[in-house]
Amino acid sequence: MAQLREAASHIQTHAAGFQPEFGIILGTGLGALAKEVQVEHTLSYADLPHFPVSTVESHAGRLLLGTLGGRRVAVLQGRFHYYEGYSMPEVVFPVRVLKLLGIQKLFVSNAAGGLHPDFGISDLMLIEDHINLQPTNPLVGPNLDELGPRFPDMFAPYDHQLLAQAESAARELGFGPRVRRGVYASLPGPMLETPAEYRYLRTIGADAVGMSTVPEVIAARHMELPVLAISVITDLASPQHLKPVNIQHILAAAADAEPRLTALLKRVVEQQA
Repeated sequence: MAQLREAASHIQTHAAGFQPEFGIILGTGLGALAKEVQVEHTLSYADLPHFPVSTVESHAGRLLLGTLGGRRVAVLQGRFHYYEGYSMPEVVFPVRVLKLLGIQKLFVSNAAGGLHPDFGISDLMLIEDHINLQPTNPLVGPNLDELGPRFPDMFAPYDHQLLAQAESAARELGFGPRVRRGVYASLPGPMLETPAEYRYLRTIGADAVGMSTVPEVIAARHMELPVLAISVITDLASPQHLKPVNIQHILAAAADAEPRLTALLKRVVEQQA
C-alpha cells in the first residue's frame, strides 16, 4: 500500500491534482485511441515510482491524463504481462494506482485469438466472462484490506450494464455485426497455443484466448470497479481456419480494428452517467 500511495501521490503532484473518472488499458497494437484523447499530462512509466516498464512491441509505456468524449480519463498506453517476468502484483500495480487516483470504472482492451468458428479477423468481442488459466493471480498472499475483501465475488466480473451499452453503441455506429459477446481464456504465454491446446480451450467454453486482461480484471473487481473489456480478434484458432501466425499479422489485424474499437470505447465513455 505504501508503494501504491507513493506512485499515486507522484502522479497527482506532477499532474496538478488531475482526478480521472475512468481508466483505460490499451492492449497490443491498440494504442491509436490515445490520439482521440485531449492529453493534459503525459507521464512515462519509467518516471513513476514502483511502476514496471513495458517491454513488449507496440506498448508505449506511458500514462496519459486528459479528456475523451468530454470525460476525464487515465489511459495506460501499454500493459504488463506475467510472461515478461513480472509478478502478478506488478502486473496489476497500475490498475490499483488508478483506483487510488479516483477512477470509477475500468475499460480494458486486448488482442486475442478467435476460437469461435463464426469469428473473423479484426472482429471485436465483448468479454462477458473469463477462464483464468494463469499460473497464479494478484490476490495470492496477504490481502490488502484497504483495497478490498479477502474473498471477492466473481459472479459478474464484467459489468452487465456496460456490456449492454457497448452493444447498443455498436449498433448506433453501424458495425454491430462485427461485435460479439464471448468468453476469454487467459494463458501465461508468451508462445501461442498448439492445435491441441486450441481444441481444449474451445471444448471448455472459451471463444477467444490471450495472455492478459484477467489479472487486471481480478484486481479491479477486488476493488469493486465495474469493468468493460473488449478483445480484438487478431488471428483465427478454430480448426478450419488455423494456420501459423506472427506478431506482424497480429499488429496488422489490430490496426484494422482500431477505428471501430476507438469509436466504440469513446461512445461508451461519453454515455456514462
